[in-house]
Amino acid sequence: MSDFFKARLDGYDEHMLTEIEGAAEFYTFTAAELPTEKACRVLDLGCGTGLELERYISVNPTVQITGIDLSAEMLDKLKKKFPDNNMNLICSSYFDIPFGENCFDAAVSVESLHHFTADAKLTLYRKLYTSLTRGGYFILTDYFAESEEAEREYFENLRRLKKEQGIDDSEFYHYDTPLTVGHEINALSDAGFSKIDILHNWGATYCVKAAVR
Repeated sequence: MSDFFKARLDGYDEHMLTEIEGAAEFYTFTAAELPTEKACRVLDLGCGTGLELERYISVNPTVQITGIDLSAEMLDKLKKKFPDNNMNLICSSYFDIPFGENCFDAAVSVESLHHFTADAKLTLYRKLYTSLTRGGYFILTDYFAESEEAEREYFENLRRLKKEQGIDDSEFYHYDTPLTVGHEINALSDAGFSKIDILHNWGATYCVKAAVR
């Protein structure tokens, strides 16, 4: 998957902002939902080149960002955007990195998690829940399958392609397998998040807030 994004680095920001329905609005909307307290700690899962962070840091320049992404090239581009911000940027899979306990005031992920199964997300969300402070929250902006039938079709197509191409289950690859928003909320709830709200949607893209009490 990292090779996929490396090959698309040039023009990536413009593509994301102009080719995805609602993107010109949902990056700004997502940023506005993040905390404004001075020196708060925010974890960004799949931060990429930081399209939501551009908007967020302009409002809260003292925020302490930890960003995780598979693409070293995208993280390099993110660093160049904010040379004066002391971000902690980690080039790895967010499934593999320990987040710690009670160490983030909020977490965010935009257009990154629609590649994974409900089981994989449940494991990730349990780890994420533990990393958030009491009163902390997770803002998820992503696109979702329009129906359970569409969700099943995405995963069936992926299984077929993996079998045809001999792709190992342990490898990361760029193929969209979005859950329905209902199944996503179920995974968040099963992970321990007690208050989950849909804040807005732009077609199939939703912004979901999941809080820790």
